[in-house]
Amino acid sequence: MNDIQIRTEFITLGQFLKLANCASTGGHAKIMLAENMVKVNGEDEARRGRKLYPGNVVSVDGCGEFLIVSSQEA
Repeated sequence: MNDIQIRTEFITLGQFLKLANCASTGGHAKIMLAENMVKVNGEDEARRGRKLYPGNVVSVDGCGEFLIVSSQEA
C-alpha cells in the first residue's frame, strides 16, 4: 500500500486519482468511476467529488491501493 500525502483537510476523489497518477485527466477519472474501478474503504465509489480524509484507503483497479495521510503525519 502506498501513502498519498495531502496538505489540506481533505482531497476530492477526482483530484486524488490524478495525484496518484491513476488518471491522466478529470475525464479519465470520470470514466474510471463510471466503470466501478474505484473503491473507498472497501466500498464502490462513483462520485468524483467524494471527500477523502487522512485514514481513508482507496483501491484502484490496475493502479494499486493507497492510504491518505496528512503531510503533518508524514
